[in-house]
Amino acid sequence: MSLLNQFIQAKNQGRKWTMLTAYDAPTAELLENAGIDLILVGDSLGMVLLGYPSTREVTMDEMIHHAKAARRGARHSLIVGDLPLKGIEKGPRQALASARRFIKEAHLDAVKLEWGKDAVEIMKLFSKHRIPVMGHVGLTPQTVKGRDGFKVRGREALCAMKIFMAAKTFEANGAFSVVLECIPKAVASIITGRLKIPTIGIGAGPACDGQVLVFQDLAGIFKKFHPRFVKRYADLDRVMRRAVESYKQDVLSGKFPKNEHSFSMKTAEFDLFLKGACV
Repeated sequence: MSLLNQFIQAKNQGRKWTMLTAYDAPTAELLENAGIDLILVGDSLGMVLLGYPSTREVTMDEMIHHAKAARRGARHSLIVGDLPLKGIEKGPRQALASARRFIKEAHLDAVKLEWGKDAVEIMKLFSKHRIPVMGHVGLTPQTVKGRDGFKVRGREALCAMKIFMAAKTFEANGAFSVVLECIPKAVASIITGRLKIPTIGIGAGPACDGQVLVFQDLAGIFKKFHPRFVKRYADLDRVMRRAVESYKQDVLSGKFPKNEHSFSMKTAEFDLFLKGACV
């Protein structure tokens, strides 16, 4: 059964989906062991890992590097690679080449494509080459050039209708699911009800067929800003900072390392070493 048919069947059965981002092997392994349904190697890594001001600076080579790491950590999970702006900006042919890299080099299962001017042509090309695609509508970060651009989309009827039609277009061109980002929950509910394929929400309310968050947001690691739609389940930034501060104090005070953190050698061997060191 194709990925598309699997997802449609699961939606018909009322299944809920969970998706989180992972950019490295340990995180991907953690998500797999926790039973997360889908892992997204998102271009959000540009902001939460690489220090870029937006997702727009992320290169395809950087995405492949992290996608390979995620696959090494989660060998059995369904992993989706996020097509970055720099991997599609030259048009459909470049997008196809980028998608193939995710699948052939990183051994991912599918790619995610944000809605944009070439989305329809790219989808047609992907369909022809049987590349599974997750669409993305609403707030599309690749079009945002500053932090002020991260705002809710679809509060006006015309904009909401454009988002609805974009989601329908993804479905019509073979997408197996679509991400709804930062749109009113009422709009997301209508879109979810009208699509045969599952919707994955992020800031789109509870009616979506599944939910996705950036792991660093969920875990309280990324603190530069806190989107309203994020629920922080931990404060790992504080935990890790305290660990680092404790390490520093232990080193300065001589509490670390102790004997249990050190290695010994036989006395005879040490005596031989001393003789040699004194030459």
